[in-house]
Amino acid sequence: MHSRLLSFLSDIERSLHADDPAPDDGSWETSRTVNYHLGLARLTLAVKSAAGLTPRGSILLQGYQLADGTPCLKAAMAWHGSENSGVRAIYSKPDLNWTSEARKVAAEWMAGPPTGVLATEHEPHAALAAAG
Repeated sequence: MHSRLLSFLSDIERSLHADDPAPDDGSWETSRTVNYHLGLARLTLAVKSAAGLTPRGSILLQGYQLADGTPCLKAAMAWHGSENSGVRAIYSKPDLNWTSEARKVAAEWMAGPPTGVLATEHEPHAALAAAG
């Protein structure tokens, strides 16, 4: 599963370039970090334009095995300037298309941070109170 980390990041990058080839009339600037020993990979995303380099966020991948030995990949998405984050778990199945899953992660990240009520450490019951 760990060998899939870098190829999955590449598929995400290709999807971002295909969906938005010139963000803010600039180009994507990406940085990858992979630690195969720990099963972690990070893609840091920014846009380089005439105005300079603008950070956009990151996608952290974690590859691991479930208790039954099934490989799993978790994508944690973060956006610059937002405290909200998103997580998507991808479970290996015989009919799974990894490229399609990478496109879904890229599309979810491009859609921006999730909205909604978030509980903070100081307000642990805020989400419950808002729900009614």
